[in-house]
Amino acid sequence: MSALQEILVFLIDTLFNLYISFLVIRMLLGLARADFYNPISQFLVKITNPVIKPLRRFVPALGKIDTATIVAIIGLKVVELFLLSAVTGGNFSGSFIPFVIGGLLEMIVWVYIIAIIIQVVVSWLGNTHGNPVIPLINSLTEPLVRPVRKVIPPIAMIDLSPMVVIILLQVGLILIRSVFGL
Repeated sequence: MSALQEILVFLIDTLFNLYISFLVIRMLLGLARADFYNPISQFLVKITNPVIKPLRRFVPALGKIDTATIVAIIGLKVVELFLLSAVTGGNFSGSFIPFVIGGLLEMIVWVYIIAIIIQVVVSWLGNTHGNPVIPLINSLTEPLVRPVRKVIPPIAMIDLSPMVVIILLQVGLILIRSVFGL
């Protein structure tokens, strides 16, 4: 692969994955019923609305699930794969669907892992009053950490539940990679 091809692959991969990450985080925050008046939420809404708003006219929501966002995520991932295949001279065939779904599931797991790590590090720092990220991370991670915390309560003021959840998420990553061949 030439240097120009490598640069194009890097730029396409980075820009698409960054924007898709914003869409995934917006979707997950919506499922967690996070505060959408939070400045971080408002940033995500403003940056993703140009793609989501037009789709909402044609793709209705199914209960709490924002199907327009899911369609946008899948559509952008397919466009990314098409562009990458065009740049590298690869074949763009119908076998990309497991790769797309597996990659998106992997991205969702990584969003949770990173959010839990941020939550743990911030808990060590102490007073985070007024930080707009903390309520969002708490609302995002609490549905995963709460059930584990019920089984493994804090021991001597140390909460081991985030570590257990990260281990379980890593197991999930291994399963996703083996099932989807990533």
